[in-house]
Amino acid sequence: MARRVPIVTREDVAEEHQAAYDELASIRGIAPVVGPSSVMVHSPEMAVRANRLADFLTGKGELPERVRRLAALIAARSMDCQYVWDAQAAVSRQAGLSDALVDAIRDKTQLPEMSAEESALVRYGMELTGANQVSEETFAAARDQLGVTGLVEFTTTMGYYRLISLSANAFTIDLPDDITEPVLPI
Repeated sequence: MARRVPIVTREDVAEEHQAAYDELASIRGIAPVVGPSSVMVHSPEMAVRANRLADFLTGKGELPERVRRLAALIAARSMDCQYVWDAQAAVSRQAGLSDALVDAIRDKTQLPEMSAEESALVRYGMELTGANQVSEETFAAARDQLGVTGLVEFTTTMGYYRLISLSANAFTIDLPDDITEPVLPI
């Protein structure tokens, strides 16, 4: 499917938004010409704010990388977002999530044996993204694993990845040519 909005270069941005474009490029480490940032940059100030949140969640928060990646995978799968799934699955495996867990989330099949932490967080994430709320038991188990601050960051990380999944899906951001994972069975 064809991309629905054009790529925006720095020269395309109104002069009063070029500083925001530059900040966005600085946060991401590249010009926002690929991925969800290439859509969000159509509103440069909004894109900067969203990417500041991403910058915090991916490097300055308290969650270990493996837990952040788990949140991203649950969010991507809940949105059936091929782009975010492909961007996150391989690095999730590298961060320590088992192939069996990543594959089960992808395929929506029986979950493998997991640690108490993974089990509590997967149940929390899937319940929240599936029903838009969580039971007291599920909430307590996840809070016991991460603490309040960690659970807030885990929840917000899922929310962030659902946000960018919306952009990727709505604006039909194409998968890269060098995809690393099988496409989601939708």
